[in-house]
Amino acid sequence: MRAERASKPARDEILGRVRAALADVEPDREPVAGPRLAEKPRAEVVDLFAERVEDYRAIVERCPAAELASVVAAAVPEGARVVVPDGLSVSVPGAVVDDGTLSAYDLDAIDVVVTEARVGIAETGTIVLDHAAGQGRRAITLVPDRHVCIVRVDQVVADVPDAVELLDPTRPLTWISGPSATSDIELDRVEGVHGPRTLHVIVVG
Repeated sequence: MRAERASKPARDEILGRVRAALADVEPDREPVAGPRLAEKPRAEVVDLFAERVEDYRAIVERCPAAELASVVAAAVPEGARVVVPDGLSVSVPGAVVDDGTLSAYDLDAIDVVVTEARVGIAETGTIVLDHAAGQGRRAITLVPDRHVCIVRVDQVVADVPDAVELLDPTRPLTWISGPSATSDIELDRVEGVHGPRTLHVIVVG
């Protein structure tokens, strides 16, 4: 408490000076465009996305649309229990379709979730889900140990501002950069604490 009382006069003085300096400045009511990366050919953007996702220790596979079903099937370990969201565009044999009634306890018994994505960001290697059809509710992408995520090449954008333009801010958004990972005070990396231990990204097209 003593430290807070001692710092308040100094803070008030600083804020007073700022207000005085800005007294005759008209606020800029026009939005300011953020910096953008130089435009690159789509193939280069997709290559960068795959490279950055791999940097996070995720598994990345690329395939044509005609081979998607077989690549997804191969990404699911034999005998694994699988959940998929309603509206997924590819069939996953043996998978349970989440209807919103699966509890956290039920999901904890699931090994793999297969979803699609809303957008992929090349510069940061980030995948964004807005949990529309084919992506499912947030819980099914956080509890199972392996997340197989389908990203189509036309969903990959260069940088975060490009992604924000495509996203609806009123929807729930999950931003994924690699498998779930954290570090303790000694910087020992631990994966799977706050989400899937394994992220397997399939880039289609």
